[in-house]
Amino acid sequence: MTIAPYGTWQSPISAALAAGSTNGVLSLQLDGKDLYWLESRPLEGGRYTLMRYDADNGPVEVTPAGFNVRTRVHEYGGTPFLVVDGTVYFSNFADQALYKQKPEEAPTQLSVSDGLRYADCSYDATRNRLLCVREDHRSKGEAVNALVAIDLSGEPNDGTVLWQQSDFVGYPRISPDGTQLAWISWDHPNMPWDNVSLWVAPVEAEGELGNPVRLNDGINESVLQPDWAEDGTLYFLADRSGWWNMHQFDGNGVDAVHEIAAELGGPLWALGLDFFDLLPDKQALVENSTADGVTLGVLDLRSGETRPIDLPYIGYGSLAARDGIAYFLAGLSDGPPQIVSLDLTTNEHTVIHETGERVVAPGYLSEADTITFPTAGGGEAYGYYYAPTNADYQAPADELPPLMVLMHGGPTGATSPVFSLAKQFWTSRGFAVVDVNYRGSTGYGRHFRQALNGQWGIVDLEDAVAATEYLVSQKLADPNRLLIRGGSAGGYTTLSALAFTDVFAAGANYFGVSDLKALAEHTHKFESRYLDSMIGPYPEAAETYAARSPINSLDGFNSPLITFQGLEDKVVPPAQSEMIYEAVKARGTPTAYVTFEGEQHGFRSAENNITALESELYFYGKVLGFEPAGELPEVEIDNLVE
Repeated sequence: MTIAPYGTWQSPISAALAAGSTNGVLSLQLDGKDLYWLESRPLEGGRYTLMRYDADNGPVEVTPAGFNVRTRVHEYGGTPFLVVDGTVYFSNFADQALYKQKPEEAPTQLSVSDGLRYADCSYDATRNRLLCVREDHRSKGEAVNALVAIDLSGEPNDGTVLWQQSDFVGYPRISPDGTQLAWISWDHPNMPWDNVSLWVAPVEAEGELGNPVRLNDGINESVLQPDWAEDGTLYFLADRSGWWNMHQFDGNGVDAVHEIAAELGGPLWALGLDFFDLLPDKQALVENSTADGVTLGVLDLRSGETRPIDLPYIGYGSLAARDGIAYFLAGLSDGPPQIVSLDLTTNEHTVIHETGERVVAPGYLSEADTITFPTAGGGEAYGYYYAPTNADYQAPADELPPLMVLMHGGPTGATSPVFSLAKQFWTSRGFAVVDVNYRGSTGYGRHFRQALNGQWGIVDLEDAVAATEYLVSQKLADPNRLLIRGGSAGGYTTLSALAFTDVFAAGANYFGVSDLKALAEHTHKFESRYLDSMIGPYPEAAETYAARSPINSLDGFNSPLITFQGLEDKVVPPAQSEMIYEAVKARGTPTAYVTFEGEQHGFRSAENNITALESELYFYGKVLGFEPAGELPEVEIDNLVE
């Protein structure tokens, strides 16, 4: 075994392997006995294509070349396809039009107007139409969101508006007999994890809606995934108890199916997410998330009891079941995610699709240790610690590793210990990594999630520092080589950490927020009032916006900063990154700025993700004074004194 300083180890996990070896999988959907899913292709520029599982031939690509199955509703998108009796309906990224694709045929355009986006469609069999969320950008000002019905029996059309009395809508779901429609809505300044309305309306013979009734009138809660059972009972997730638990509406009133200290749902950043699936005989396939981890189980909708299923996975998503067989996306601690089928009678599971190969030997992989650490005010937060691991190397006995602190996006989001080659890229080179679930993260109940209200830029930063200090106190990190990185909201915390503390030796900002005022004035509709709850109403709270903006605290920027930005980002526009880069450069602090044409909020191209990883490693080597192994592209670093 070679003795070498942390950070300099040669790793079998190249940036190319970390960025392009796994195709992302999401949105599993059953059509009869056929299983479909959406697959991202980093090596095809981040294109999304639709796949179908064939029992004889394995996965078969459905979408022809030249089409990209992706919607820009809310900019973050949502479920962009629906399959009905073998016919696929999907949103195409380039023109945001809806297309119809019959088996063995080329797609044909279903909607025709520019400026319209569609997502989260369901099928109304009684009237042969799609029920979709439509986002209208044809007029100046804020986009208009509506529930629309798209007739499938005639000429291409853009849909008939059914409901347009709220700022946002989601989950249009028709009852089995076609007589009732359920959906959710919310209005500024709420986000879908704040205060959401659940509606049911009769559907008249011609398809228009009768008078809608709000089922949770007077209750401040988040509602997710209304779904009809065959007997006409409406099931949905709501967090009125403090946790996203199952509830039901039987036509008379709403009742909790159970009340447990576990989350069955998560934040609705993308429309149409499926957190449970209804089974026959008053049961549902559910995932339960707590601070101890995530488990899969069958919930009895009569008794409220859950039968856990013992499986070798640490994460679950996109649940779908039919005829006693369940399908789901399964996360591992030591390999890429899998699509798994599960016999609900015997509990026997079968891997039907690997999203990537296990190409790295176990000796180079670091497994997560769950940590709980104290925070300001006597509370606690959570994270996952990854020790530097490489079978070929050992650090000098008196050396502690550099620590990379990862801040997730959202900020109403969460991280998990599911396997990530991007993290292993760092740990296999001799970096320790901690992935932080700060106060405000999801998965720990509504109270923990709302700890961020009015405190963004305060508690997330406190918890980043607290996690760092905890690991330093445990002799797991070098106090002189502490790094912080994050994207979007995590980028904001990264910038805040450099502006307002002297804890970190360097930071990597991925499309983060540097000026809160500019974000409030120029971001997209979905998040345009998000800061009302996290900072305060604007412009009334203008002083707070200014005080918490890193761009206004340049005197604190003494540690090197590298920034990455997609030039087509509508969520955090490039001006945010340009401002902080120019300001830090003018201050004389070492800094670098790397941009990517054609990328939006988050990088999808393997080539660009390779460049980002290699550039970040090169940057750390230069500013911390070590020589990373292997050949890396040079990055122009302003103000660097070697």
